[in-house]
Amino acid sequence: MKFSILALGSAISVHAAVLGKKATYAVVGKPEGFGTGTTGGGSAACAIPASVSELKTWLTDSVARCIVLDKEYNFKGTEGTTTATGCRPASNKCPGAGGQDAINMASWCTNGNAGAGVTSISVTYDTAGVSGINVGSNKSIIGVGSKGVIRGKGLRMANGAKNVIIQNIHITELNPQYIWGGDAITVDGSDLIWIDHCKISLIGRQMFVAGTGASNRVTISNTEFDGQTSWSATCDNHHYWAIYLTGSSDLITMKNNYIHHTSGRSPKVGGNSLVHAVNNYWYANSGHAFDNGAGGKVVAEGNVFQNVVTPLLANSGSFFGSPSTSANAVCSTNLGHVCQLNAFGSSGALGGTDTAFLTNFNGKSVATASAASSNIASLAGVGKI
Repeated sequence: MKFSILALGSAISVHAAVLGKKATYAVVGKPEGFGTGTTGGGSAACAIPASVSELKTWLTDSVARCIVLDKEYNFKGTEGTTTATGCRPASNKCPGAGGQDAINMASWCTNGNAGAGVTSISVTYDTAGVSGINVGSNKSIIGVGSKGVIRGKGLRMANGAKNVIIQNIHITELNPQYIWGGDAITVDGSDLIWIDHCKISLIGRQMFVAGTGASNRVTISNTEFDGQTSWSATCDNHHYWAIYLTGSSDLITMKNNYIHHTSGRSPKVGGNSLVHAVNNYWYANSGHAFDNGAGGKVVAEGNVFQNVVTPLLANSGSFFGSPSTSANAVCSTNLGHVCQLNAFGSSGALGGTDTAFLTNFNGKSVATASAASSNIASLAGVGKI
């Protein structure tokens, strides 16, 4: 199948001066969609933290900052390890051969969520990975080329933290062998968050999660969600717990993202979330992409589903899957454009013809849409700008 070339949206640029001049760094471009207006650290001077300790201090303080990562910041071992009683959940059909056992976070192993026939086992995990760094308001966090890596710990914007930009950063290796091993990026009770040109890989639980608190306006763009793993809840080297959008009154734009080698919850939508999924590329999903629960409201347009077994698992909320050229004209009134057709290659059907909820987009900042394109795979992620 051939797809048209999709123009790259907002991008980050890190400029290095030449002829012996000092390098300068800056966030370039602006977010589209619901995250419009996010400015991060604004005009704050950019600086490079010398250590993981200094990085954590700068991220958590109340000072507006532009934080530049030009190397790997490895949090593994910085908080020691924990040995505790966890479990082998019912989902682990291949113990010792690529399955995921579980940490007993929030009594998950003992409250019935792990399924029938659960076996208690001892688990040892890196303590830093299970809790994210609580990022303060007004921060820009940008990487240099493909060098900016945070290993072993995630980022968390919560409890009123707002106006944060995360660009060109690779977050990886949060106890990937364990369910509940850690979340890469969490937004919970926040506002104005822009995640752009990042890469997320080898995560124990969610790659991105919007918690139950209202997260208001969020844009995730040009980001690679890499589900390739040696430890899989579905025993097939595909990550299951990928993107979880079940917050309260959340507005989420997903544009130009590359979501690959996952097996489910890519994303799971519910709560009271309004999601605009536009011009993304799903590839090699062995289970389902969307799972739209009660309260979830989704417009999916201009996306590519290549080798995705089930693009939409269930829809107990509201879902418009841009089913035909004639039907897509309905988007004009509230989204400001005719919705674009989705494209499918060796994939199941998407479905979704609900339209009454489209009025929820009226008056909001809505991302533009282009024709579906597989070229997203070569444009999303770190070091691609």
